[in-house]
Formats: sequence, C-alpha cells, structure tokens
Amino acid sequence: MTYEKGHIRRDLEKVKPGEFAIMGIVVTAMIAVAIAAMLEQDNTEIDPQKDVYLFLHGRTDMQEKAETALVAYGFQKEKIIKATSENVGRVGDYAAMLWRPPRPDHIKIQKIAGVKEVEHEKIFGLWKGVSKKDIDTISLE
Repeated sequence: MTYEKGHIRRDLEKVKPGEFAIMGIVVTAMIAVAIAAMLEQDNTEIDPQKDVYLFLHGRTDMQEKAETALVAYGFQKEKIIKATSENVGRVGDYAAMLWRPPRPDHIKIQKIAGVKEVEHEKIFGLWKGVSKKDIDTISLE
C-alpha cells in the first residue's frame, strides 16, 4: 500500500520559504484592514430627538432623496436641517453628508463630537471647528 499525500500538503511543499513570508504579510494586512474598519464604525444608536445637519455639497436635486433615506434610517423629518457655513450643530447632534462629491452614491452619517470657536472660513465656514465621528453610511442606490 502506498502513502498518498493530501493535496493541501502536496501544494504547501511546492511553496518556497520566501513565499510563506509574502503570504503572511498579505494575510496580516487583510486582518489589519478588517480590524480598522470595525473600529472606525460606531454602533451608537441614533437619538431621533437630535438635529441632523444635511450637507448636499451643491446637489440640491438630491435633497428629497437624501431626506427620505434619513427618515427611513430613523431621523425625524422636522429635525433634518440643511447645513450652512454659519449654522453649526451642537455636541451630540449629527451631520449627514452626501458622499462622495460630485456624484454621491451614499450618505455618510457622523456624530458631532466637539465644537470650538473658529474664524469663519470661505469654504468650510464655522464647520472648520467641528469634530465629528463616523457612525454609519446609508446607500442612495
């Protein structure tokens, strides 16, 4: 009776020692990316009593679609405020951005983590002083 090696063992014997290092690096990188993605997501439940500031990035044609998606997500329609450069939220409120300009396909939901006073800037306005934490995304497709 002859001993037949399993196909996995046979394949592993064909791999050169340097290739194991490359495979290890690739697997480690994939694990690191997965962990980073999990840590970036915040499982905070939405407080429907808080305001949500909607950033349209010039896409006013998508305002109704975005508001519908936010209401379906759990925000109250009357709490959705079109963001302006002068009107910033408070800590605990939310920012919802059509993302990725100029052709957004989802809404990025962020919780306002901090608000500090800053000089008004042309592009970002007073939002320059607002720090936010990513919570979730909503598809617009």
